[in-house]
Amino acid sequence: MSHFKLLIDTHVVIGLEDPKPVEARLAEVSRLSNEYGIGLFVEAANYDDIARDRDPARRKVTLSKLDKFQKLARLPYQGDADLVARFGAINNDNDRSDARLLAALDARAVDYLVSEDANLHKRSSRVGLGERVLTIDEALQWLRLTFVAKSVDLPNVIERKAYELNERDPIFASLREDYPPFNAWFDRCKQSHRECWVLEIDSEIAGLVIRKTETQAEAQTHYGGRKILKICTFKVRDGYLGEKFGELLLKQALWFAQHNNYSLIYLTVYPKHTLLIKLLNYYGFVETKRSPLGELVMEKPILSGSLPELSGSALDFARSNYPRFHDGPAVGKFCVPIQSAYHRRLFPEIAFGRELPLFPSADFGPILTRHTDRTPGNTIRKVYLCRARTTMIDPGDVLLFYMSKDETLAASQSITTLAIAEQVRDIVEVDELIKHSAKRSVYSADEMRLMNPSRVSPIKVIDFLLVGHTQPVIGLTKLQDLGVFGSHPYQSITKLTERQYQALRGQLEIGFEF
Repeated sequence: MSHFKLLIDTHVVIGLEDPKPVEARLAEVSRLSNEYGIGLFVEAANYDDIARDRDPARRKVTLSKLDKFQKLARLPYQGDADLVARFGAINNDNDRSDARLLAALDARAVDYLVSEDANLHKRSSRVGLGERVLTIDEALQWLRLTFVAKSVDLPNVIERKAYELNERDPIFASLREDYPPFNAWFDRCKQSHRECWVLEIDSEIAGLVIRKTETQAEAQTHYGGRKILKICTFKVRDGYLGEKFGELLLKQALWFAQHNNYSLIYLTVYPKHTLLIKLLNYYGFVETKRSPLGELVMEKPILSGSLPELSGSALDFARSNYPRFHDGPAVGKFCVPIQSAYHRRLFPEIAFGRELPLFPSADFGPILTRHTDRTPGNTIRKVYLCRARTTMIDPGDVLLFYMSKDETLAASQSITTLAIAEQVRDIVEVDELIKHSAKRSVYSADEMRLMNPSRVSPIKVIDFLLVGHTQPVIGLTKLQDLGVFGSHPYQSITKLTERQYQALRGQLEIGFEF
């Protein structure tokens, strides 16, 4: 049985105990927690939230729901001044409750806090607790990755015309709810052969992007550009939330825009879709205005040609301008050897027994192929675990992944992949390793336990942004000719000299100039 503990906020409690049919995601969180002995806790702040309800009958019913969960013992009293100093401004009772929940998390009374409150997530990120505050989707993903042993099919993102889609597919139901004229609009999409990316699993649509190329006159966006990519529809089916498919579709869109020389990418989002807005903000989309329907217009300029001078951190630049990045002399460059088995799982786009182009057609065809025996590496943000001793990697540094020898793969003994370091940590305890890797890892909890981190032999956790894969890959002989390697490839993470990197840089073909 597990000794992990989850603190749940008031709205999550109400969702779990509502007499209406429980939302599938919440029901699954509750079921898995019970099955694997995960403690679900409430805190005194939850009771204070309910006590403010002016309806006595409803207040009594809701308090009875709280009593079904384990209660945290009261922490040593912290007045508002202490809470403000640690967790930021308190302007109302809700802010005070949020700060008290974070105080319990900060005191390590629980491992994670589960909340759908966007303001609470923002506050937690500002005070360094963001990695331990989970949405319901993230909590479900953590439970599945950590405790549920199962094989996962790798989905396939494929190109479709709108008229090829089954409009009775369940994914369209919520689109019709959000936008009543959807049927008429979708008929126009079919008539104009609008292009789509479709993520299919077992003949059902798990994720969908409908796109359109526009001019500035058509788009009427805040930022200009001669060629603008409009994301008309961006949707992941509810049953697949938490699988990082949204990040996969966003990666597809951003790689496509960069590769095909778009000046701008934009979409409109209803304010209620807070998780999508958070994802877009992270990768440099900004709200520029509101549509007549109340939607946020989210825009992201796509950089081309020479980059502006770096004025802040290299990581912030890479994140906001993804997939572009700075690689000047001030940025470190590292060769990261990786065994082929882990390479397949981290980078499934190029895990083939024969070499395939990164962009199979001018229209940017499928980037993933279905397999039944691998965990999918869907994300832009990934994590690599190793025992390297280096302490030199800084956020924003360039990582060049070198696949070890595997005669079944065309990319054997080659540099295949370019990434940007986000964060590097040494972990000495298994539970901490699982916690810090839960949101992005392709490693199972059992695999991480077998790594057996300790103070004598810590596990290095390298969080990174995947920029792209070089096609063709750069093989061992070429690397030796360039002076990047000597007679043998590196066996551990090694910092490259600027001369070595510049020799290698001219050989990297990642789909766009950099």
